[in-house]
Amino acid sequence: MKISDIIENFIVETMGDDNSVELSRNELAEYFSCAPSQINYVLSTRFTLEKGYVIDSRRGGGGYIKIQKVNSDNVLQDIIVNAIGKELSLQRAHHITDRLLNEKVINDREAEIIKCMVADHTMMVPKNILDAIRASTMKQIVGILLKYS
Repeated sequence: MKISDIIENFIVETMGDDNSVELSRNELAEYFSCAPSQINYVLSTRFTLEKGYVIDSRRGGGGYIKIQKVNSDNVLQDIIVNAIGKELSLQRAHHITDRLLNEKVINDREAEIIKCMVADHTMMVPKNILDAIRASTMKQIVGILLKYS
């Protein structure tokens, strides 16, 4: 298991049922015997809005961070408004799809269909507009899910 996975699991376990946790970036780095940049990497890749988290960071005093799980009651609206934007990379599209799966909005089969639909090789559009077309496609998919939820 990689150190990033271990740090992520620790944060999730520390959060527990509270759906939020406040931690010191420096204390985490010291606890895991790693550089603070490793903590930043985990936060920026594992605790993103696409994955259902909001991070509030405070400078000074050891660099405290508050990680909060977004309320899943409005997960679809949250994704449309905050996560997709005008352009969407394949990686972010997969994160959004995984979030929909984790929130039980879609099942495994639907997740695979969505991932196939937004894949670079499936979309067959010029690279310069690929992320914009992918964003539009994901908004349509999530809009349909919202309509039938």
